[in-house]
Amino acid sequence: MSQVIPLGPASRMLTTREAATRLGVSLRTVQLWVEASILPAARTPGGHRRIPYNAVEALAMSMGLESLGEPGTAPSVPASKSASHHAEVRPLRIVLVAQERPWLAACVSALEVFGQSVSVETADNGYVALLRIGQEPPDLLVTTLELPGMDGLQMLSTLETHESLGGMRVWALTAESPEQLSARGGLPPMVETLALPVSPEALAIRTGRWVLARQSTDRSIRQELRQD
Repeated sequence: MSQVIPLGPASRMLTTREAATRLGVSLRTVQLWVEASILPAARTPGGHRRIPYNAVEALAMSMGLESLGEPGTAPSVPASKSASHHAEVRPLRIVLVAQERPWLAACVSALEVFGQSVSVETADNGYVALLRIGQEPPDLLVTTLELPGMDGLQMLSTLETHESLGGMRVWALTAESPEQLSARGGLPPMVETLALPVSPEALAIRTGRWVLARQSTDRSIRQELRQD
């Protein structure tokens, strides 16, 4: 939670709008990242939210944005190199699976705050989900277990047999206890469970944390490959 802090003349703090401009995202995205503790924030005695400049710059670097350096100085990374870097970055592909179409639509809307960082597809049953995954394995699969026809447990058991999907992150949304799931055959070890109910906003916050962690990992791998 944001705390009240004194801001002296030497303090380097940004408003949420300034942070959004620096990071190239919407104001709502920055607000969401603050709520998810992705960006630290404090409040002035007047109640205005402020974000440390250094925290914004650290996040900008983790996103592959060129460094601004000290105020008034030129960027430290040539524009051509920056453009080349962005060309390497692809959106992270997410597949959402649930029978409730209004909930799916609300989740897609909530994830729009991440812009081109993610590509979201939906399916309202296990068969369509397998088709989506078979066409191109997603980076993240989010599914409920109560689905028409082939339920989520059957779908995930089917996916477990495909070694090519080993790098896929899987979140299963369920109101059942581990004992209840075990009685139904259990979930594959690759699956992480999230307790229902899950609001679209809560899912967006959790996804935002995953997106930043994944981008950081991908960037480290690219740097290692360039060094080799």
